[in-house]
Amino acid sequence: MVLVLAVALTCLVAGTTIAWLLAASDLPGRRWLLVASAIPLAVPSYVGAFGWLDTFPGLRGFWPTWGILSAACVPYVVLPTVAALRAADHSLVDVARSLGRTRWGAFRSGLLPQLAPAALAGALLAGLYALSDFGTPGLMRHEVLTFAVYRQYGSMVGRERAALLALVLVMLALALVGLERLVRGDAARWSVSRGATRPAPPARLGAWTVPALGLALLPVLVAAVVPCLALLRRLSLGTRRPLDLAELGTAVGSTLLVSTLGGLLALALAGAVGVLSARHRGRLVSALETASFAGHALPGIVVGLSLVYLTLRVFPALYQTLAVLVLAYAVLFLPKAVGAVRSSVGAVPPSVAEVATSLGRGRVRAQLVTARLAAPGISAGFLLVVITAMKELPATLMLRPSGFDTLATEIWGRTSTSAQGAAAPYALALVLLASVPAVVLSRSTTWERR
Repeated sequence: MVLVLAVALTCLVAGTTIAWLLAASDLPGRRWLLVASAIPLAVPSYVGAFGWLDTFPGLRGFWPTWGILSAACVPYVVLPTVAALRAADHSLVDVARSLGRTRWGAFRSGLLPQLAPAALAGALLAGLYALSDFGTPGLMRHEVLTFAVYRQYGSMVGRERAALLALVLVMLALALVGLERLVRGDAARWSVSRGATRPAPPARLGAWTVPALGLALLPVLVAAVVPCLALLRRLSLGTRRPLDLAELGTAVGSTLLVSTLGGLLALALAGAVGVLSARHRGRLVSALETASFAGHALPGIVVGLSLVYLTLRVFPALYQTLAVLVLAYAVLFLPKAVGAVRSSVGAVPPSVAEVATSLGRGRVRAQLVTARLAAPGISAGFLLVVITAMKELPATLMLRPSGFDTLATEIWGRTSTSAQGAAAPYALALVLLASVPAVVLSRSTTWERR
């Protein structure tokens, strides 16, 4: 719990600050910094931990785990908060100032409520990621629940304890989602004055420009630069196992195929839940939204073993098929799609569809207007799922069909036999492949502005 809260609060504070620097200040190179801020999404946390351990072999315990996970999860807050800042009505800050509020008071009452839903949703995803992550705490030898679940499942006795620990993870996930809903409250999810929003002139940083630049680049340095340099150093040392380009190409194609299918299925499952939570209130809607976030808190190994048991006992024909692996990705990463659909649809005033209906469009065509306006944010959620699915390891190891290898499983297979040099090309390929949707994701705010 200490690790989860530390990562979530760090991402909330640092992510909101970096988002303000990128969207509302005169920081030089903001466009390129925004693209760079998405790069940590492309680097698996276990690759980041491997890079830091390779550079500093003595790293162990809570603090390195906290630093690596926080740097990896900061983009979950930065990207949606930048979009919210660009869509916010900054004239409310001027109104608060004219009523005698200080600068901080005007920001807190006029701008912060418009940013809170996006920032809190990102912090929730960061906390859930820290709760379910196994690779980084395992490499850093920091005892967490996922590590204990893995150890219990790996033993021949005591697997009931592993199931009990998995239930504890679910309860913690539900508590985290409930905390986010409590903080978010019943604030309106759209701005009444959305048609007349006014952007604020960039704030001048002055002497704070260099520290602000360092803060914006720090997550990229921790989560991407140091691990990639370590991989390149390992690659330069060479390996006794020659690189098979055909094998590498097959792993890249398999990774693209299964992650894209997982993203499409997660988006399809998230559509109804996201729209209901954005447009309606009630216990049933709240329960559906809360339950959809619970899957992300489960470690991949628990979801994998559950689906192995289900297919062997109920649907044996589906055992070790691509369909089950795609389903596992959809279960694990559904919250990203639900959050994107909810915030995107909630940002479109309901009056838009009502006006379209009054102008003669049918109910279906009127809702398509809302879908078009929400499309950029929904596309961002799809890309988030694809990026995360590319990096998924435990569930992929357990559920993949025979002979089906992704970049993540190839990395695991080589590092588990101490062939770090042979794993380096696959790790670099995974980083480069995941960087493509990450860069596109960072530019989704440009789509929203258009």
